[in-house]
Amino acid sequence: MKALPTHEPQLSVGLVSDVKAIRLRLLGEFALGGRQVPPGDYDATQSAGVVALTEATSGGASVARGSELHLMPPADRESRFEIEATIGIGFHWEQNEQQIFCGHVKLCATHGDRVSIINEVPLETYLRSVVCSEMSAGSPIELLRAHAIVSRSWLLAQLSGDKRAGPIGNRPGERIRIYDHESHADFDVCADDHCQRYQGVGRIVSAPVSAAIDDTRGIVLVHDAEVCDARFSKCCGGVTEAFGASWQDREVSYLSPIRDAADRTMPATSLVGESAFGRYLATPLPSFCDCSDTDLLGTLLPKSDMETRFYRWRERREAGELTRLLGEKAGIDIGRVTRLEPIERGASGRLVRLRIVGDRGEIVVGKELEIRRLLSPTHLRSSAFVTETIGNQRRPDVFIFHGAGWGHGVGLCQIGAAVMAIRGYEHLEIMQHYYRDAGVVRAYL
Repeated sequence: MKALPTHEPQLSVGLVSDVKAIRLRLLGEFALGGRQVPPGDYDATQSAGVVALTEATSGGASVARGSELHLMPPADRESRFEIEATIGIGFHWEQNEQQIFCGHVKLCATHGDRVSIINEVPLETYLRSVVCSEMSAGSPIELLRAHAIVSRSWLLAQLSGDKRAGPIGNRPGERIRIYDHESHADFDVCADDHCQRYQGVGRIVSAPVSAAIDDTRGIVLVHDAEVCDARFSKCCGGVTEAFGASWQDREVSYLSPIRDAADRTMPATSLVGESAFGRYLATPLPSFCDCSDTDLLGTLLPKSDMETRFYRWRERREAGELTRLLGEKAGIDIGRVTRLEPIERGASGRLVRLRIVGDRGEIVVGKELEIRRLLSPTHLRSSAFVTETIGNQRRPDVFIFHGAGWGHGVGLCQIGAAVMAIRGYEHLEIMQHYYRDAGVVRAYL
């Protein structure tokens, strides 16, 4: 068993990475190298491995220089700071946002005269932002409690585990990649969807969020005496997916696929088959996450997520655009794209391997996130899709994707869990629904 922490861990969270300059607004006093830095606006830049912090005024005075600058809030009170960060990096909801954080600030020199800003913060404080960055702070208390335990579990599993990502034994003519939590050189986790959304304390707008964190302090999901790698996604589309469809080829028993309904029994006909999956898309089974009530969703989701259709969706790509995307994103040159041929689907119908055929060659791509990434200027909502073509059958002009769900679909379905909470399920019941045979323990007080 990987030992669970007996005390609340201190985390380092990468807020902004590898940028030319950072504008930092201190909303209170901070200490830096034995001197006090008053509230105000400051710029951080880097040259030849040295970070320079200067006042953000015309000809602003230098405040400090070094390979790493560490600003510390006073021990007797909470000073906050504000930055502009990009959220949803690489996805269709990408946007810039002003965000406020508390805790320590580290400014680090990185490669190419660039700089990163890192927030050092206690884990439970971090979770107060995560829970209401992933979902709305107005969500039901039982969802907030469940999400606090799930997010805490995922984080501790990542910190204690041996992770790998990138290519996984590609054969000729294949491009199979997985994208997982990686060992960041300068921090434990990033602040965006690649890890967990951590979008500042400004999102904490309800007493129930703080209550949910306090009620579940230190509690984690466990299975076979180890903390659970508690994955989650926005919407499974009606059936959750197996771990191996998105990441390493191994079975994780508590992340077994289920139907997202009170009866978790999987559909009678396997969705790995093309005809069965097509019928499932056209005639969905009743599911917790099949929610089209916009007023209800407005109480559950952050504003940026409300612009997305997720349970069933449709996207259109011209053949020339797909050809260009393959070249720009992966250096793949197979000529004009003419066919998309499913090779392998997971239990939820998500594509694990897809053959892309062009008029000068072909390539097999996977797993699910790589498929989503290569077929969209941002990312497709999921890899659970079928393709319709328009034009000449052998050389179509347009590909239309008809899909289900938003995200990888493994583990907890956030929309489904929210609907369960609204229908009266308690947080332990919600977690038991998505994480088969997992239990809970309190790792620390």
